[in-house]
Amino acid sequence: MIACQAERFAADCPSRAVLDQIADKWSVMVLAVLDAGPQRFNAIKRRLEGVTQKALTQCLRRLERNGLVTRRVLPLSPVAVEYEITALGRTLQPPFLALYRWILDHMHEIEAARNDFDGRQTAQAA
Repeated sequence: MIACQAERFAADCPSRAVLDQIADKWSVMVLAVLDAGPQRFNAIKRRLEGVTQKALTQCLRRLERNGLVTRRVLPLSPVAVEYEITALGRTLQPPFLALYRWILDHMHEIEAARNDFDGRQTAQAA
């Protein structure tokens, strides 16, 4: 394993890959959906408006590979698959919920900043 310095974002530091894999929008939302308990694939998909089957499958595999969710095959007819957040995955809930709360608390400021930026871009283009 490569030792990483917290103050330096080295290209070869494995933390960059982990951050990329767990901090994307679908991963954060999947972990939020699974917070309520185990869910089947289609139940997760129904809760995430706009996610494709391919994107959700890839996301769940990344989360499973990183130890944040478990995948369990249910012996039903037809066979079903259920996903559940792991103990390690649950340790992400407090920072993710804090981030979501921050977004909700500052949404008006973010929208104002976006509108200002877009207005400047439009004025520069004219």
